[in-house]
Amino acid sequence: MKARIPGAANSGNMMKKIQQMQEEMERIQNEVESSSFSASSGGGAVEATVNGKHEVLSVKISPDVIDPEDAEMLEDMIIVAVNEAIRKATEAMDKGIESAKGGLSIPGLF
Repeated sequence: MKARIPGAANSGNMMKKIQQMQEEMERIQNEVESSSFSASSGGGAVEATVNGKHEVLSVKISPDVIDPEDAEMLEDMIIVAVNEAIRKATEAMDKGIESAKGGLSIPGLF
């Protein structure tokens, strides 16, 4: 006599869906990591670009804001631009992963 486990027939479907979801999440992660995200500060005086891995790709500084007497202001604008670009990259990753999950939540997995 075989024991019948409630929902056993559905567990195969569930595993297949989880595998598909993981593949979609991996695809989205690769897509976001290869994308670039830019942000500016100081009214566009400083622009920073990062990739989805949060690596700084470029920093552009308008010559108008380079003041040897006020390096601190320029440093602050660079920090603001880089942090905003990183926030955009993180937000894109979070949105992509949430979309791939389709509202599914499995404690300990995601």
